[in-house]
Amino acid sequence: MKSLRNSVQLIGRLGKDPEVKEFGKSKKASFSIATTDSYKNQKGDKIEDTQWHNVVIWGKLAGIAEKYLKKGEEVAVEGKLVHRSYETSKGETRYITEINVNDLVLLGGKK
Repeated sequence: MKSLRNSVQLIGRLGKDPEVKEFGKSKKASFSIATTDSYKNQKGDKIEDTQWHNVVIWGKLAGIAEKYLKKGEEVAVEGKLVHRSYETSKGETRYITEINVNDLVLLGGKK
């Protein structure tokens, strides 16, 4: 059975075109996707809750993302959560959570 530890699956729309960087023969693609849930509150009003997720793809999949993904398109990603920190030029520590993708499915164009 495939390990269920630290496994994330999301379907969402790209917030921007992938940003691609090359490291020798390898590539890294990063972008954000939005997932939206909707529900009705006690008054019966429809409420939409949108969450943004940072996505990172390495290697051959990064090349596919670079070639085929564009802002607004729907995509399914599967990977694991990665938490990391970095220091700004002002010496402040920032924390970030990303999805490190190992599988990608292109679902379609813009709404």
